[in-house]
Amino acid sequence: MVGVVGGTRPALPPADDRDPGTTPGAVPADTLMIQKGMVQDLAGRRWAERRDRVAEERRVTLALREAILPEPGASIDLPYARIAVRYVPAGRASSLGGDWYDAAPLPDGRMFLAVGDVSGHGLPAIAEMAQLRHALLGLSMTGACPGRLLTWLNTLVLTRLDDTTATAVCGHFDPATRLFTWAQAGHPAPILVRRGGARQLGAPRGVVLGATSSLPYGVADVRLEPGDLLLMFTDGLVERRSRDIGAGVSLILDAAVTTGLGTAGADLDAGLDRLLEAIGGPNPEDDTCLLAVAVTEEGPQRA
Repeated sequence: MVGVVGGTRPALPPADDRDPGTTPGAVPADTLMIQKGMVQDLAGRRWAERRDRVAEERRVTLALREAILPEPGASIDLPYARIAVRYVPAGRASSLGGDWYDAAPLPDGRMFLAVGDVSGHGLPAIAEMAQLRHALLGLSMTGACPGRLLTWLNTLVLTRLDDTTATAVCGHFDPATRLFTWAQAGHPAPILVRRGGARQLGAPRGVVLGATSSLPYGVADVRLEPGDLLLMFTDGLVERRSRDIGAGVSLILDAAVTTGLGTAGADLDAGLDRLLEAIGGPNPEDDTCLLAVAVTEEGPQRA
């Protein structure tokens, strides 16, 4: 028997009005569902906002680059050659880079050809690409040899573009003599397709733009024959995460032969499309630029 000592009944604990079976301190199930829904809704909005930002950045980057570069699908017909370009942007917005090309007639009748690649990705690389491309095109109008042009361009990078590096290959094609004179700055050498075979030209000396001012840029030349095809390209054409540049070049050499590039009467534009398809299509991680010069017929020779 329980009694009361001193005539005072002990106080009872406060009534618990929570649902039976709930654990003290636990959050009700309906509250958890609401909170989970709010978190998912917030995550969804943030993902959509990020997706929209990425899409807008890609749109702006592509628009800026299209305003800077010449039309990539356009072909140029010379007295004894035809020039065509293929430019494929990276599949991922974050991988859009500073690849560029140029094909412009010079006052003396020669054709200036160039392909280059600025390090980095996104809008900063596009802006630096624009500066280098316009500078080199302007310098080319002096008629100076390609090695001198790259020396001047290297000085610009070293003095005006801090922490920037770039590669480039450029040259003059004389339609009358069919002589291609060229130089390179840390860039893959052109590929020559001739009589059913393909080889990469031996590169003259030349270091990456922005690396040093103490090393000169050499010059090489090759006389192109009727039916020859010259391919100038950026490393996005030959390099992939799963293979190095050397393996990629070998793949291009094989594809240039098997796709019929350089054969008499071949459609140059269709051939370039087949070449890109044969090597696996566009590179999702880097831009791809391919400039082709097809020598079409015999012409008068100049001494």
